[in-house]
Amino acid sequence: MAYEDVMAALADPTRKAVFDRLRQGPQTVGALAAGLPVSRPAISQHLKVLKAVGLVSDHPDGARRFYRLDGRGLTGLKDYLLEVWEEAEKAHREEIARQLEERRYG
Repeated sequence: MAYEDVMAALADPTRKAVFDRLRQGPQTVGALAAGLPVSRPAISQHLKVLKAVGLVSDHPDGARRFYRLDGRGLTGLKDYLLEVWEEAEKAHREEIARQLEERRYG
């Protein structure tokens, strides 16, 4: 999944809250909805979006369904952020070198 889709999915405050709650471990829709100002059906829709971008997976356990984080969706985002980080580090090193040269010959 493209990192833009992952970023868009996490831009919604409710989806971000659900994602953060799942960092604590697998949970049901009811557990995820507890304390949030949205209904269980709304949480299910948010989970559907998170699942579509590869951030969440689910598995049945009897009559319940547990949702957990799925790292596949984070791979593209991680790669993008690593690329940005490396570009920023390179620019920083080049600026330091430029300033040192300027002081030396300036």
